[in-house]
Amino acid sequence: MSTFEEPIALSSAISESGREKLLSTRLFHGVCLAVLMIVVAAASFSAFYEKWHFREAGIRGFDPIAEFSKMIDGTAYRPYIYRQLLPDIANSLTHVLPVDAIARRVPARAKERIRVALNLASKTYPAQYLILYIATYLSALLAAFALYRVCTAAGLREPVGVFATVVFMLLFPLIGIKGGYFFDYPELLFMAVAVWMALKFDWWWIIPIAALGTWNKESFLLFMFTLYPLFRLRRSRLNSLVGVCVLVAVCAAVYLPIRQHFAHNPGGTVEWHLKDQIDFYMHPFRIDTWIDRTYDLMFPALSAPIPSLLLVWVVWRGWCLLPRWLKRHSQIAAVINIPLYLLFCQPGEFRDLSLLFISFLFILAFNLQEWMDSFRPRHVQTSLPLPSA
Repeated sequence: MSTFEEPIALSSAISESGREKLLSTRLFHGVCLAVLMIVVAAASFSAFYEKWHFREAGIRGFDPIAEFSKMIDGTAYRPYIYRQLLPDIANSLTHVLPVDAIARRVPARAKERIRVALNLASKTYPAQYLILYIATYLSALLAAFALYRVCTAAGLREPVGVFATVVFMLLFPLIGIKGGYFFDYPELLFMAVAVWMALKFDWWWIIPIAALGTWNKESFLLFMFTLYPLFRLRRSRLNSLVGVCVLVAVCAAVYLPIRQHFAHNPGGTVEWHLKDQIDFYMHPFRIDTWIDRTYDLMFPALSAPIPSLLLVWVVWRGWCLLPRWLKRHSQIAAVINIPLYLLFCQPGEFRDLSLLFISFLFILAFNLQEWMDSFRPRHVQTSLPLPSA
């Protein structure tokens, strides 16, 4: 071997070692991220489920017009009955899969633990209940990953994306003050995926997400309008407008047949709550609206004066940090969601401000990034000064 070949071989060995170390580091970080998201999603879903279950009878979150069994058999009131994605999946799987044969293969001890934990003996549709439970948790888990991807797609650093996602997911059960439903986590998932795809891909990739999101909840149609500023980052005004119109048309094509199918169910498309909203905000110091029970602890409700002021403070500080396109996205969401919230939603129920969830995620993330940037490396004195003679 010549003297010129030896350094090349050495450099190649070092390069190969560096690549292996990089792959090992990425694998380790990926596993850590996956474990963290699994735990965070579990904590968030556990708090939600302990608080509301699936609104079935016998639990403190019971809702007689939208309880689990009525959502499964199609007799729930409108507009809740329109949100059929997970019930349809559960019903389809129980008809397609050999449920009894699968149940026989499950170890008796595991089967008993599941039955007791979910109280399946009292459920009218135990197989559908178990499927709905698994699907809702998986939606929470995928939503956590999607929120993280949304942050990184917007140019935020990965630690900031992780931190913001963890905070948001842990806050999510607190947002539902007067109600929480199994379709909340899928809604968050589809909104996050739609925003991520709008930032990374062309708008036509969002068509299946638009269909699934509307199948899950009809208000997803309105979220399509908020994607216009995101499309404009990569496409012309005409192309972006066409994209929004096509996505809205896809949502309408999914929603209208569902609406027609359940047209004879009791209830209505909306419920008027403007009078309740005025009364609530005219009397903000009613003590009975200040307390909420989440994570099996008594928390101040987010609609109480002090938590509300903290939320306003977070939004106010974070707003000036947002880039222009994110401000436009948030403004469109606010113009659509806030009037609808005041007219048709129960007072103090921040869960109904769902079109602003992604905006709030970004506000959290940019606040956290500013906070993390405020730390500077400090000079550490490594030697003591010599004593004077």
